[in-house]
Amino acid sequence: MSDSRTAAWQRIEALPQESLGDLFAGDDARVDRLSGRIGWGEGEDAAGIRFDWSKTHLTDDLLAGFEALAEASDFTGKRAALFAGDAMNVTEGRAAEHTAQRGFGSEASVEEAQALLARMQMLVEAIREGALGQIEHLIHIGIGGSALGPALAINALTRDLSYVDCHVVSNIDGVALEAAFEACDPATTMIAVASKTFTTIETMTNADSALTWLRENGVTDPHGRVVALTANPEAAVEWGVDETRVLPFMESVGGRYSLWSSIGFPVALAAGLDEFAAMLDGAAAVDEHFANTDGRDNLCLRAAFADQYYARVRGCQTRAVFAYDERLALFPSYLQQLEMESNGKRVTSQGEPVDGPTAPITWGGVGTDAQHAVFQLLHQGTHMVPVDFIASIAPGDALNPAHHRILLTNCFAQGAALMAGGNMSADGKDPAREFPGNRPSATILCDDLDAATLGALIAFHEHRTFANAVLMGINPFDQFGVELGKKMAKDIDGGAAEFDASTKALLEASGLG
Repeated sequence: MSDSRTAAWQRIEALPQESLGDLFAGDDARVDRLSGRIGWGEGEDAAGIRFDWSKTHLTDDLLAGFEALAEASDFTGKRAALFAGDAMNVTEGRAAEHTAQRGFGSEASVEEAQALLARMQMLVEAIREGALGQIEHLIHIGIGGSALGPALAINALTRDLSYVDCHVVSNIDGVALEAAFEACDPATTMIAVASKTFTTIETMTNADSALTWLRENGVTDPHGRVVALTANPEAAVEWGVDETRVLPFMESVGGRYSLWSSIGFPVALAAGLDEFAAMLDGAAAVDEHFANTDGRDNLCLRAAFADQYYARVRGCQTRAVFAYDERLALFPSYLQQLEMESNGKRVTSQGEPVDGPTAPITWGGVGTDAQHAVFQLLHQGTHMVPVDFIASIAPGDALNPAHHRILLTNCFAQGAALMAGGNMSADGKDPAREFPGNRPSATILCDDLDAATLGALIAFHEHRTFANAVLMGINPFDQFGVELGKKMAKDIDGGAAEFDASTKALLEASGLG
């Protein structure tokens, strides 16, 4: 680590650890200083998201220390390089150009992305117009980023209206694929196969089984029902997909950042092209903020400051995310991959051992369900767990307004209770009813949860993840950690390797030995 980075960390670690109660006492401006908004649209169409980090332990001195760390880490230069399309993924020698899909990047990359999205738009319109026959169901097959993003967006955006019945299948467990088959009529079903390389074993095995299902149920040309979403179009054509139904995306778009590319095809087909375009626009609003705002005023960077403080200074090994909106039920799972696959590293971009903890374990759930499960540990357990609460001011339902009022009051009350603590016994002395308080949380409050807001939420966390990586000096765009277990699974299948005694016993017990 450079001398300037070391000095910045020493400054941060030497600062006093004040309680949240003390930080709020006598500071009427704290909420304003540590809250911010990213918005889009004008007039009656204006919308946005409020980010409140005031219930964290961030102070002006800590923010100044982290700004010095960002400067020592060349955050400004690395951010510019990201948007310029430089090879930020140093271990694989390629750029990370997910923002180009939203109009922010090098001119050539933005033009290429727009052309590929226009190709996807034409295919979606052709399908909607009946050019490929009657299509009522879509089985989208992928894994990791090729499935999590589409599943999240479809679950969030198609509850009121879905143009096709869409099922996202990622698990190689045949139970998952059979459930999709059971829900679909093969005569009116299309298959989307999403794989960057078009070689992923789980995806291609599921795709082969889907073709068999179509064929066994009277579809004479199963390949004619397939749309391929890939950065390797040649492999898709070789597998049997007509090139008119191959939707390529750029090699520089990583899997967990790929929702904005042709991987978003099922979203565009199920939710509609206008919804998909709105999702891109919301993400672009965050891109503009992230690209053009410096220091602590950059809300994505400010979130990373808090993340780094809790992981490194306070020793927090996890970060919890609770969405007080049923439409965001998959958002914690989405963030698990985004954050842990990106920043779960043990070496720097230069290949040196990291000098401290990197990504915390991301976990979470949906409020108010989680309040009756894991919140016991958050309030009274021995772990300090930073919490993010996500909610929408506008309800997503048309029921009695009491539903949404109770939902929001519970969301806000949980953050207040984590901070304040107290004792709920009659005499205020029962240790079993003692709440220590001083437990941090942030609140992300959306005006509404529509397509633009969903795009903005995802883009915010993409940039938060990148900012964390810069502060740690690591590469967030490779993921070699997923490879070893997959290789060993192939070795087991091929009988090509020796394993430990426990694994051998398991293979024998399961009939695979």
